[in-house]
Amino acid sequence: MTRVICVASGKGGVGKTTMTANLGVALSTYGERTIVLDADVAMANLELILGMEGKSVTLHDVLSGEAPIEDAIYEGPGGVKVVPAGISLEGLRKIRLDRLEEALEVLIEDADILLIDAPAGLEKDALAAIAAAQEMILVTTPEVPSISDALKTKIIASKLGVDIIGVVINREQHDRTFLTLNEIETILEVPVIAVIPDDPEVSRAAAYGEPIIVKNPKSPTSNAIMQLAADMIGEEYQPIEPDKKSVIAKLVEGLLGKR
Repeated sequence: MTRVICVASGKGGVGKTTMTANLGVALSTYGERTIVLDADVAMANLELILGMEGKSVTLHDVLSGEAPIEDAIYEGPGGVKVVPAGISLEGLRKIRLDRLEEALEVLIEDADILLIDAPAGLEKDALAAIAAAQEMILVTTPEVPSISDALKTKIIASKLGVDIIGVVINREQHDRTFLTLNEIETILEVPVIAVIPDDPEVSRAAAYGEPIIVKNPKSPTSNAIMQLAADMIGEEYQPIEPDKKSVIAKLVEGLLGKR
């Protein structure tokens, strides 16, 4: 049976879409037939992170009734299948969210895991994405406003009957001003299933339009995401150790913008 998992956050800007994109690629590399759907029809970014912008048919076309969902499925990095939302303002005016359920019924026929990148917040489009899922991963940073918004999303998801897998803490800096993992689990009443460190390599990968687990598989972030994917499907994962380089070599690469 296909697992339909929504990746959500109460607050925008916490790295939810980056997490969804990389997690989809990671699951695919383990052999899972994975489809990633960008349900953020107003502020689509998934295709940019995966270097797949400018596709001729997108979710906008599907939800506006102008194309079947099969035409909006593309192969992305690592063999992951991707349904981009598109950035057409004209398409945004025509969409009907009630067509989303029909599209999902087609997608789950050919997938082991369907990841839905939900819009931030709790507007109509976000609620539609959450309600369409069976499970949810909450992405948040360890800051009070982000946790507060994540709690609201968790409450709504629970009322909709969605099972909360756990929380991914993104951009962890071990700063004493941030909430601890124990505090976050106490507030949200769900387990922390992954901690992603604050990593400049993420922004560097995004600038190149590549998932970080492809561009820099040895980075701490890549190892954390691969471990999360392995945990989700009961696989073993051996972290990839970074190459040992001299301080001078690292400094030169940093100045030149290389990884």
